Amino acid sequence: MSKPSRAAADEFRDYCLELLSQLAPRGGVAGIVARRMFGGTGFSMDGKTFAIIAFDQLWLKADEESCSAFEEAGCGIFTYEADGKTRTMGYYTVPPDAMESSALMRPWAELAWGAALRAAAGKNKPKASVKKPAAKQPAAIKTTTANKKKPSA
Repeated sequence: MSKPSRAAADEFRDYCLELLSQLAPRGGVAGIVARRMFGGTGFSMDGKTFAIIAFDQLWLKADEESCSAFEEAGCGIFTYEADGKTRTMGYYTVPPDAMESSALMRPWAELAWGAALRAAAGKNKPKASVKKPAAKQPAAIKTTTANKKKPSA
């Protein structure tokens, strides 16, 4: 398989950006950032990645709450080989008809955005910390004005 030219890759990126545009606040691509990453492209809003282009394909973020919708639509999960093992990531292919228009893409993009928000919320939860028992401190020595020496003149 040959790698597409940079111009073709940029054209596909721009097309995907247009498809995802209805997800951005008030529509349009202004709220979505497309950034090159790992030989592909990541799409994010507010610093949260919800879609990627890898292996010349658009992939949308999914989690436990949304993966069944992708699976029921016949979408494939992102897999790759590493250390002799097949690994997966929480991204799914897009149903073919969703690649035809931003209106058809919108419900899928919303699922991906929801997964990105839930992932970010999970990262921001404070971790439960176990408090160590306080070490015994020596009793404080109280100083009162009665036992303080007055400065001599």
